[in-house]
Parts: sequence; C-alpha cells; structure tokens
Amino acid sequence: MTAEDKRARTVGIVGLGIMGSAYAKNLLEAGFGVVGTDVAEAALGELKSLGGTVASTAREVAEAADIILLALPSVKALEKVTAELAAGARTGAVVCEMGTLPLEAKEACRAALAAHGVEVLDCPVSGTGAQAAVRDLAVYASGSEPAFAKVEAAFKGFARDVRYTGAFGTGMKLKYIANLLVTIHNLSTAEALLLAERAGLDLNLVFEAIRSGAGNSRMFEVRAPLMIEGRYEPATMKHDIYVKDLELIIDFAREMRSPTPLMAATLPFYFAALAEGRGKQDTASLFAVLKGMTTPRESED
Repeated sequence: MTAEDKRARTVGIVGLGIMGSAYAKNLLEAGFGVVGTDVAEAALGELKSLGGTVASTAREVAEAADIILLALPSVKALEKVTAELAAGARTGAVVCEMGTLPLEAKEACRAALAAHGVEVLDCPVSGTGAQAAVRDLAVYASGSEPAFAKVEAAFKGFARDVRYTGAFGTGMKLKYIANLLVTIHNLSTAEALLLAERAGLDLNLVFEAIRSGAGNSRMFEVRAPLMIEGRYEPATMKHDIYVKDLELIIDFAREMRSPTPLMAATLPFYFAALAEGRGKQDTASLFAVLKGMTTPRESED
C-alpha cells in the first residue's frame, strides 16, 4: 500500500467523547486507520489501546488524514479547532462537522477552511451513544456531493444509514426534526412506563408487548430498558448536553414560525432533571423525574 493509499484509508477524529470514541472503535474494526485527539487524557489512552494513533492537536490530525470528523461539544470548541485545521489541513481534505451545533457556526467553519482549499460538510448524526457503539446511527450529510463521495465509505464504517441530503445545512435541519421527535418520544416512554408501573404491570412484559405493537418507537426501544433498570449512568446522552439541543430546536422552530406544542410541553421535565442534579445522567432519567412527582399508591388508597 502506497503512502497515498494509506492516507486515503485513514480517518482523523477531533473529539473522542461518547460519539467520537465510538466512531474510532468502529472505524478501526472496519479496517480504517484512525488518528485522533481530545482534551481528555483518558480518551487518548482509550484510542491508543484500540490501536489508533494519538495526536496532540487538531493540526496534527489534519496533517495525517484527509478525512476529518469533528465530534465537538460547543461552538467555542469548533472555533478553536477550525483555526488549528486551517494551519494543518491539505488542499482537497474533507472536514465533516458531525455535531448538533448552530448552523451559523458550521457556516463559519466552512468559510474559514474554504480559504485553504478544504471542503466542509455538515453531517449531524441521529442516534445515542449506545447506538453509536453498535453502528446503529443515521448520518445526514449535506454540502458538496463530490466531497461526500470521498467520505461515504468511512461513514459506512460506523453508521447503519448514510444519506446525502443536499445543500449544506440540510443535514442540521433534518437533525432538528429528528431531535424534536426524540425529545417527545423519550418523555412519552417515561410517562407510559410510569403508568404501567403504578398499574402493577411487569415492566419487562410491558416492554416486550409494546415494542411489537403500534405504540412502539425507536426511543422506546432504546430508552425503556434503561428506565426499567434505573440505569442512568454512564449516560448515552447527558441531560446538560441535550438541553443545548433543545434550545437549538426551539430557535429553529421560532425562525420557521412553526408551532411545536408537544415539544414545548416536554421542556419543564427536562429542566426539572437539571434542577434535581441529573445533568450528567442519561436523558432516560426523565422516568425518575416523573416518578418523583408521584406518591406511593398505598398512601392514596
């Protein structure tokens, strides 16, 4: 394999948190080389133990790979990484911004790197950390179609469904819609399970019965087992991060002048989870939030 062939089979990852580390593991298992960086030493150690190559900075990642995935937690992190990539990325490289961030922040990254001959794609993913671990993700890629063709094979190394959705920004708009439904279905799952519990039903029976019927949803399948077990840590999606996503959906709906009554009805419960100190817990802990609003049935009889 030539050096160019090796480089073409190498994927850079900036941000090795819940999602980025899952990308890395699955890409390595799919036969890609992975070079990555993160601010957390533990994340770098995990990458090294999996057989990946550790880089000190995003610039070093860009110097080693022409396909670069960004799995970052904030606009501030994206701005910092964009400056580092501008200093190290080669002309013709493709940067895939995978996060749930404001579209204007992604546009700024795109403009900054275009000046260096680097293409940026908007590629948010739909799925939790637990889904990412088993390649059960959907990628909504948007931007240059030729650039997408360069990275499609890498996406298929860690995702179940890879879609080219059109012009830059279409991916994020789809992610807003997907997360609106996730937000509602997560709370509806908690609500249904609590009603079932208070009715004296076996929750494992309820899970099996509901997921084979018309009341099922993907979030019911993913989150109901966590709720039944009361297993909220380690989180596959933390409340404090998800609330950021809720704010983006609200802003988008306001801009579109589109009513979102069910979405609005969920907000007090997500914020109640934060008020209870559940910021680092999985969003499945909405079940515990609802349960805390009830009294034991014995005291009601």
